Amino acid sequence: MAIPTPEPKIFACSQSIVLAEKIAEAFGMPLGNVITSHYSDGEFQPSFEESVRGSRVFIIGSTFPNSDNLMEMLLMIDAAKRASARHVTAVLPYFGWARQDRKDKPRVPIAAKLVAKMLETAGATRIITMDLHADQIQGFFEKPVDHLFASTVFLPYLRGLKLENLTIASPDMGGSKRAYAYSKFLESDVVICYKQREKANVISHMELIGDVTGKNVVLVDDMVDTAGTLTKAADVMMERGALSVRAICTHAILSGNAYEKIENSKLEELIVTDSIPLKQDSKKIRVLTCSKLVADVMIRVNTNRSISSKFLM
Repeated sequence: MAIPTPEPKIFACSQSIVLAEKIAEAFGMPLGNVITSHYSDGEFQPSFEESVRGSRVFIIGSTFPNSDNLMEMLLMIDAAKRASARHVTAVLPYFGWARQDRKDKPRVPIAAKLVAKMLETAGATRIITMDLHADQIQGFFEKPVDHLFASTVFLPYLRGLKLENLTIASPDMGGSKRAYAYSKFLESDVVICYKQREKANVISHMELIGDVTGKNVVLVDDMVDTAGTLTKAADVMMERGALSVRAICTHAILSGNAYEKIENSKLEELIVTDSIPLKQDSKKIRVLTCSKLVADVMIRVNTNRSISSKFLM
């Protein structure tokens, strides 16, 4: 007599509970019960309060700093593995530490590779993530990686705006591939910003490659941190005759005085996903949920179906 396969189970790291609840609802099942115990020195211990033996376990958590968020994901993966889960899928809507994907100067780490190895060592058998800072990070893993694109969330919204003379822009040379992909679907022109950095998060000079006169511009990037690049690009484009400038960024890190920069900028609006929870509200920031996209991919992974239809880019 065949033993039935246990139902999948979904658990959330504490930093992503709100998003995980939306994902679980779209998946069609409740979140599993996790209790986290804290020691007085800051150490913590997550505990699954239900059996996961033989189950496919999905653990949802974005690993943005501080490092406790990554550590919590690692501990929960390890706990699931030691509790005899059949598969452990780490669902990281935002894959933190991804900007350190290569040695750009001597004697520095490749943090993205280190994080990939830690996730696998902890016991992750599959990774689901979205809009990696660099596509090649997938090669740091020996386990399957489902790399989703937030374009499936953003494109319907952009089409709904019905902007005339639409132009897609990349805030830097590295994002040109992403910009061209959006322009292909929207049948629009492309412009590129060329920037020089004085140091990390500080721009010394920016030039615009292309014409934005009389255009409604949409900047496309994978993340927004200090918002210095986006607000500077918006200023340059408005000075060059753009009618309006919007920005689409998958991951809203928004550190330092980013909210203030956005409020005082010439950006019409900043459109982001809920891969990272906002620290405060802003009338210029619109949040689109990625929960249905992630849930649909989780369902397909659980039933061993193709997810290629989710790759618009």
